[in-house]
Amino acid sequence: MSYRERLGRRMATAGRPVRIGLAGAGQMGTGLVAQVERMTGMEVAAIADVQPDRAAAAFGRAGVADVLSGSDPGRLGEAVHSGRRVAVPDARLLSALPVDVVVEATGVPEVGAEVAFGALLAGKDVVLLNVECDITVGYLLAVLARRGGQVYTVARGDEPTETKRLVDYARDLTFEVVCAGKGKNNPMDPTATPASLAAEAERKHMNPKMLCSFVDGSKAMIEMAALANATGLEVSRRGMYGPRSTVPQLAEVFRPQADGGVLDRSGVVDYCTGPVAPGVFVTVRTDDRTVADEMSYLGMGPGPYFALYRPYHLASLEAPLSVAEAVLDRTPSLQPAAWMAEVCAAAKRPLRPGDVLDGIGGTTVYGMIEAAPVATKEGLVPMGLLSGARVLRDLPQGAVLTADDVEVDRSSTIAVLRKLQDRLLAGEAVDLGASRAA
Repeated sequence: MSYRERLGRRMATAGRPVRIGLAGAGQMGTGLVAQVERMTGMEVAAIADVQPDRAAAAFGRAGVADVLSGSDPGRLGEAVHSGRRVAVPDARLLSALPVDVVVEATGVPEVGAEVAFGALLAGKDVVLLNVECDITVGYLLAVLARRGGQVYTVARGDEPTETKRLVDYARDLTFEVVCAGKGKNNPMDPTATPASLAAEAERKHMNPKMLCSFVDGSKAMIEMAALANATGLEVSRRGMYGPRSTVPQLAEVFRPQADGGVLDRSGVVDYCTGPVAPGVFVTVRTDDRTVADEMSYLGMGPGPYFALYRPYHLASLEAPLSVAEAVLDRTPSLQPAAWMAEVCAAAKRPLRPGDVLDGIGGTTVYGMIEAAPVATKEGLVPMGLLSGARVLRDLPQGAVLTADDVEVDRSSTIAVLRKLQDRLLAGEAVDLGASRAA
């Protein structure tokens, strides 16, 4: 039975739709509101944004006019119970409202950590359109959710989740997964800044920092780290290979070097430039001659390597499916199952003592994926902790930042949660109840 039918039946039984509290009314959040309002059995009951007019505008574009704005949880809660929509200036208020699921769509790691953590403690399911948060503290949030009986998940529609579905499909069919990845729709430019991309961002109606995170490669690193952590696949190498490829060439390019490809081994994540974007892919291998012959007969190539390809991902438009999956099936679309990958940071330009880092999509650093054990051994700092960090010594362009290079705000929510996660991953006993003080 489809989610549409099941949500309709749930609403008939419960007497109300699934209520969503949304943090962030930017491009992703606005798209999600528009999609949810077209679906049966769920509604965006509350939107939080630091610019309240953006929340009202997101509702308005979806045809919702009667919106109550304010900060009084009691008054807002009564409005939600009565079916009225509300807009709030502080995302932390969402956990105090009678919503079933909190969807975090700000893209800011610190905000995502604070909102997701608070929502889980309040007994809400959490859906992230904030992969930046997941690759920093997602393992801890997933453990906290399981222990509390909630669902924590990265949303459908983003490349990691849709690629994972291909990985699961390949493994279900007993194929060896050689490589899983995505197409990058622009050439890699690690020196890009919001200012250098301002005109392009305006043409595309995008936030310049968001566009910069795509162009400088940070987003590809972040998405593939989330995929590695969810599937147990390894990082191909620091920064990944990132070759150019077309769809027909995927199975030739993403195979081991011994067989003519770019990879030094199988079982990894990577990405490519070229006309593969906006799709996602998995290259697989079979040693069974009958299966290989059948795949070739079905037009999948000569074998023994083959490519499975999805030519699109629909971002926030698919995200409501994760809400349905969480509420109806109590199952995450994607969450860390292991900690395979870190996204660290490299200097976009020479950095000097006293410089303050402006984080993902900014002017100072870009993301660099690395295998988690290597990052730990070398003391590399997760990029999700670096916004606002102060540089302690001279660093050349391209240097990957270590804990000795920067001073991080260890009092932030995401830093506190990351410390707990590090202890958890090290096998220490962690009292997550005590983490309420975070």
